[in-house]
Amino acid sequence: MFRFASPLFFLCLLFVPILLFVRRKGQFRPVLFQSRIGQAERITGSFFIHTRYVVPFLKYSALCVMIIALARPQWGSQKKNIETEGVNIILALDVSGTMSALDFKKNGKIIDRLEAIKGVVRDFVAKRENDRIGLVVFGTYAFTQLPLTRDHNTISFVIDRLAIGSAGESTAVGDAIGISLKRLSDIKSKSNVIILLTDGQSNAGELTPDIAADIALQKKVKIYTIGVGSRGRAPYRVQDPLFGERFIYQNVNIDEDTLTAVAKKTGGQYFRAENTQGLENIYATIDKLEKTKTEETLYYEYREFYPYLLVCVIFLLLLSILLENTRYLRIP
Repeated sequence: MFRFASPLFFLCLLFVPILLFVRRKGQFRPVLFQSRIGQAERITGSFFIHTRYVVPFLKYSALCVMIIALARPQWGSQKKNIETEGVNIILALDVSGTMSALDFKKNGKIIDRLEAIKGVVRDFVAKRENDRIGLVVFGTYAFTQLPLTRDHNTISFVIDRLAIGSAGESTAVGDAIGISLKRLSDIKSKSNVIILLTDGQSNAGELTPDIAADIALQKKVKIYTIGVGSRGRAPYRVQDPLFGERFIYQNVNIDEDTLTAVAKKTGGQYFRAENTQGLENIYATIDKLEKTKTEETLYYEYREFYPYLLVCVIFLLLLSILLENTRYLRIP
């Protein structure tokens, strides 16, 4: 970043034309220049006669450079000191067997629910660079896939490798909340959030969603719940021992009442995602609702350039004095 620290000194440049005008009016012309001898310009040294204004030019150039030096040109760099108050976020993702339903599309291609979630969650994580994020997966059982961390590359790496059925075929929503609360207690933060995504009903685990929500309320943890999947019947790919691979349709049963109650009790919200675009909009909404507080302090470091200009001024003045007393010596 370039700037002049004292730009008001540029007003002095307005006096330079005035000095030139006064000098020209009061200038004494040497007899040699007033001679009517037509051959005078052809004598040896006529080059110096035609360039006799070099010395005044050097002096006025030195004056202009001096004024620029007084304006203090500076070149600096801007630096930013950012203080953040990050949010602790646990992503609780359902990887039960029903997540294999083929009712989502991406770039015109039909994909299962888990595959659709992966891309959206990765984009969400990338936006939360100042937050600690952990990952809990659940099916019949719930377990920590990744503790709270700011290493978002590792989070994306782990998300890419989630597999349907890796935690069992059922859905333990209450246990997923319980494990998430445990992970949030590992590192203290003023703001703690759980984003729980599921496509079914809680039908496994030791902790009910209602009791888990009560514990979250006591710990002041906000829970956002997302019900994912189309309404009605959804297609599933199955391997039949006789007919090979085929598709069957099953009803989608999301316990929206329970998910809504859990979110409402803890100060969060419930969302329903029936397609990829809807899922993207939900995570974008949560991203806006749970903004990280940041404080920025800007400061600048500048390097002064006026010493170099002063060297230039001295050089111009010395050169003008040298020429004025040698080649451009004035005849009285």
